[in-house]
Amino acid sequence: MRIQAIGTALLAAGMLTSVAFAQTVGPNGEAASLSADVVLSDDDIAAVQGKGYKAALLWHTSSDFINAVTAGAEDEFSRAGVEVVVTTDAGFDAAKQRSDIETALAAGPNVILSLPVDPVTSAEAFRQAVTDGVELVFLSNVPAGYTHGADYTAIVTDDLFQMGKQAADTLANAIGGEGKVGWIFHDADYYVTNQRDNAFKTVIGSDYPNIEIVAEQGIADPARAEEIASAMLLQNPDLDGIYVTWAEPADGVLAALRSAGNTDTKIVTLDLSEPVALDMVRGGNVVGLVADEAYELGRAMAAAGIKGLLGEEVPAFVVAPALTVTADNVAEGWQQSLHRDAPASVLNAK
Repeated sequence: MRIQAIGTALLAAGMLTSVAFAQTVGPNGEAASLSADVVLSDDDIAAVQGKGYKAALLWHTSSDFINAVTAGAEDEFSRAGVEVVVTTDAGFDAAKQRSDIETALAAGPNVILSLPVDPVTSAEAFRQAVTDGVELVFLSNVPAGYTHGADYTAIVTDDLFQMGKQAADTLANAIGGEGKVGWIFHDADYYVTNQRDNAFKTVIGSDYPNIEIVAEQGIADPARAEEIASAMLLQNPDLDGIYVTWAEPADGVLAALRSAGNTDTKIVTLDLSEPVALDMVRGGNVVGLVADEAYELGRAMAAAGIKGLLGEEVPAFVVAPALTVTADNVAEGWQQSLHRDAPASVLNAK
């Protein structure tokens, strides 16, 4: 996972209601701007080239997702003549991230892209960067108490509502617009997954009157997914479909269906993963994976940072598009999301 809890801000703002999930909102209730609107003009590029600007990418972990975000950022920085001088992986360790920040600042970056591991501890960890006038662009999360324009340039994340909505639409289409479904949501106060999960539930309730969510179960540990799904299926053996909060636990749900000899219940989940994609292209239980455009997230983050350097106004909260990947478009979808080929096993199974 690549997210950190800041849903308490939404709770305080009264945002965690079904009404709020009509669209993606920022961690403090900010309205969303589209990443396609955060672009560098030819004049922007000319204004920064040759100035010796430098950037640092201080990530919370390493993954295919982060690799794609990094590629998008590096390509945009390269286009503008901005050198990426530091790239780090904190391994979800707040203390390690603080050390990474100190190391990066020694290299004199003008822009830092990062996902803060912990909102509270990162507020102090990034304070020196704020004092130094570094343009800070955050992925999905923001340090506690930070103010847009004064402390950071922008937050960039997925269109979280659209991810949940597309999952609902995909599952509904797969079961013919009617039936009984299960909802396995992330049982933690996580800003990103909370919005995605609740968007699915809201859209099923509002757009599909003939579909009923008859079973709900939270999950905190992906390793328990098979156990949770088995219990859900034992109590509801006639489920037509199951929504799973992200791809890793979806693999466990798939294992539970296979153990039960169940080839009928459909699964929809979020984020790209080889095991569940392989089942999907083979015509198994998985009918769709809803993903973000990770490469576009990186591009937009870099563009926001450069615009900040130029003193241009940058929206506080920026979202990149979501896309639905099915067996029919798996090759194209992988490229659109991650800017790389799908695993050979998935491509060869078609």
